[in-house]
Amino acid sequence: MMGSAEEKRIEDELSYPILLAERVRAAAEEAESFKVDCAEVGKQVDRLSQMLRPLVRSTTSVQSLYERPIRRVVSEVSKNLERALTLVRKCKRQSILRRVVRITSATDFRKVSNLLDASIGDMKWLMGVLDTENNGTASGIFLSLPPIASNDPIISWVWSYIATVQMGQLADRIEAANNLASLARDNDRNKKITVEEGGIPPLLKLLKESSSPEAQIAAANALFVLANELERVRSIVDEMGVPIVVQVLGDSPMKVQIPVAKLVATMAEHDQLAQEDFARENVIRPLVTLLSFEAFVEDSKAQLGKQSIHSIVINKELEKFSSTGSNSRNFSYRPYANSYSNLHLEGSSRGGNHRKERENEKPEVKIQLKINCAEALWLLAKGSVSNSRRITETKGLLCLAKLVETEEGELQYNCLMAIMEITAAAESNSDLRRAAFKTNSPAAKAVIDQLLRVIKELDSPTLQVPAIRSVGSLARTFPARETRVIGPLVKQLDNKDQEVAVEAAIALQKFASPDNFLCMDHSKSIIEFNGVPSLMRLLRCGDKAQLHRVVLLCYLAIHAGDNEALEQARVLTALEGADRMVVAHHPDLKELVPRAIYQLNLYHTGAHPQRQLYEP
Repeated sequence: MMGSAEEKRIEDELSYPILLAERVRAAAEEAESFKVDCAEVGKQVDRLSQMLRPLVRSTTSVQSLYERPIRRVVSEVSKNLERALTLVRKCKRQSILRRVVRITSATDFRKVSNLLDASIGDMKWLMGVLDTENNGTASGIFLSLPPIASNDPIISWVWSYIATVQMGQLADRIEAANNLASLARDNDRNKKITVEEGGIPPLLKLLKESSSPEAQIAAANALFVLANELERVRSIVDEMGVPIVVQVLGDSPMKVQIPVAKLVATMAEHDQLAQEDFARENVIRPLVTLLSFEAFVEDSKAQLGKQSIHSIVINKELEKFSSTGSNSRNFSYRPYANSYSNLHLEGSSRGGNHRKERENEKPEVKIQLKINCAEALWLLAKGSVSNSRRITETKGLLCLAKLVETEEGELQYNCLMAIMEITAAAESNSDLRRAAFKTNSPAAKAVIDQLLRVIKELDSPTLQVPAIRSVGSLARTFPARETRVIGPLVKQLDNKDQEVAVEAAIALQKFASPDNFLCMDHSKSIIEFNGVPSLMRLLRCGDKAQLHRVVLLCYLAIHAGDNEALEQARVLTALEGADRMVVAHHPDLKELVPRAIYQLNLYHTGAHPQRQLYEP
């Protein structure tokens, strides 16, 4: 029923209660009984009619009308007028039999009178919200409680705020958007009501107010609060919000870009469809460009001499990306995103003005923008091979590596998480792995250098875990001679933080796994870096992570079973114990452990003659 009502034009919705009011008034004049009561009903209906007519005029004069409360109120008014018409018609001259069947009492009139009073209150509220008396020119947000919302006051506030955002003066629209955001922060129900009552379109409209950064910030913040759940994000996407967001991100001052980048991140986090839409609108290039703003420092010759080799490589590559960015051939934007091509370029006066503004911004503002852009890239890359590929194609890896090197805290963490997601995508896609992480690639080398530095030098599990996972995801890209990545991982097996130690074991598994073409060479390297004693010590701990260490020991035994280090560490004895204990809880090891035991017995004959050899 609601769907059919929504399909009608608002003028048609309003014409019906006006027609009903005329019928009630005519019936009241023809009443033969309860004349006084019918006359009172007629007066109430006249008041409603006097409110409905100017409402019709205002709906035709307002360009962007917020219809949701109008439809709800008018629908309720129509129901009450129908009840009044039914009652008043009973008071016409009728046969005695009909009078007996249709008994009318003063109580019936009191009920109808109360309903009409409620409708009058609703109409007063509606006219106040729509500002019909001043033709929408009055300032301020109209807040009061109409009878229709007496059981749920929140909905009347939401209606008032949305109406102001859509139809009010700019200052009031900003205030209303901020109030909507505050209301939505309270609970998910308020968020749901805001979306259901049509709050998304006026907020997107406010987001496009390029003449007022404050308006754009208020709209972006409100949309960010709403976009923490898939259905609400989908509502933004369905209202063509993605191209609008990308356009604003590309052509706005830095203080606007900060909440907009945060909005991109949360939408990508909660909806894969939004991820794909953002990719189609080329949001990754502006994010990378904003992230790389001032990422490389123009050092003096004295400072240049102090830089590391990989820092010089990163800076040169980023400078190359910055210069190629000014070539229009590198941009393949859709109409909404085309404005971004001039953001950092000298050819656009508006883009040039924003650039000057960014250069003069406070350092903490610049850092916050980079934090949000890095988070957006992280969540866009999460689970998406296509987005990860786009990031690597825009020199994003170099930028992320540079920031991991130079920054700290949340920005460094977000960059590491972005790298972790890109490497995870590369692990699952051989084409991406070969294209982005070639051994002679400056970007790949810069990333690996920084990952190893984080693993070796930073005593922070929060940062070490994504770095270790990233190296593990790239296990199949390292040649046999690239042993520098093995040593730091082996060392982390003894890390006091269990999560770091477990992640190191999982990463080393990927080097020694049969899925890795160079598993035999990597297994020997793990043993040479003294990984077996560390695994044996951890194995005796008997914690929940024992499975990963058993698997790694099995791979080492299978691929390097003739190594004396395995015999000296009594790995065979340990695996026989694991065969009885761990396998019972992990059926996946049912074949792996016996195979490893067989391999060890093969090379260390006589060590355990009582053990029946495993035949694979």
